[in-house]
Amino acid sequence: METRLKNKIIAHAQQDFSEEDSKTVQSVERALSLIEILADTREAMQLGELVAKANLKSSTVHRLLSTLIHRGFVEQDERSRYRLSMKLYHIGNAVSSATSLREIALPLMQELLERFNETVNLAVLDCNEVVYLEQLESSNLVVVRMFARVGNRGPAHCTGSGKVLLAGLDKEDLRRYLEEVELQRFTSDTITDPLILLGELQKVRADGYALDLGERDEGVRCVAAPIKNHRGKVVAALSVSGPSMRMTSSYISNELCPMVKEVAGRISRRIGYLD
Repeated sequence: METRLKNKIIAHAQQDFSEEDSKTVQSVERALSLIEILADTREAMQLGELVAKANLKSSTVHRLLSTLIHRGFVEQDERSRYRLSMKLYHIGNAVSSATSLREIALPLMQELLERFNETVNLAVLDCNEVVYLEQLESSNLVVVRMFARVGNRGPAHCTGSGKVLLAGLDKEDLRRYLEEVELQRFTSDTITDPLILLGELQKVRADGYALDLGERDEGVRCVAAPIKNHRGKVVAALSVSGPSMRMTSSYISNELCPMVKEVAGRISRRIGYLD
């Protein structure tokens, strides 16, 4: 008897869990459906109109709208009509900005590739890591093996792009980064001391570019410069990487640094930055 009762309780609990899980997914689908209806209509709508188009119960639509209003995705006007909020506009802009940045940067990255025939990268900072948005590879016979690939994530403290992006953080975000991230050693030249890294970032701000001299990959050198938006905030990094046998100190100083900075500046101006 006890075993039967126990099994019944377990089965009932599993059914409740399954139904709740299904309801959660269904609620998301329905909420997204309401957003799509409002987006397609492009006008504020009454509750009844949304109920008819969504083919849902009035109570369900009202509950979903209340949640969307609470999260800032939908607004209700003085006539109790519903419309999408500016939050979705900002989310859309975040997506289009990333796309636009790549589209704007690509032809200028091509210029760098044609001039130096070394690998050119476009990267951003996300969750304390460098993420590579675009890459144009060198056609040189001697090509070094690098971890950097489109879509890859990597450490920021030991890459040229990462240093540029860290140097662009405000004090509070940089402090948080140093508290959360272990400065892992990859080569004998990797900076693992936070104080030394802070000094390096100060130099990056002053010089307008960053160097990676074999700090992430042995035998690989990199020059990176910041890309800034209309507010002057560093939003991405442009870099050129290659083997140390070709990227000598004099070549970096006299050729690469000035050009990478110049091209990064041109990209910045095209996305709204004013010198």
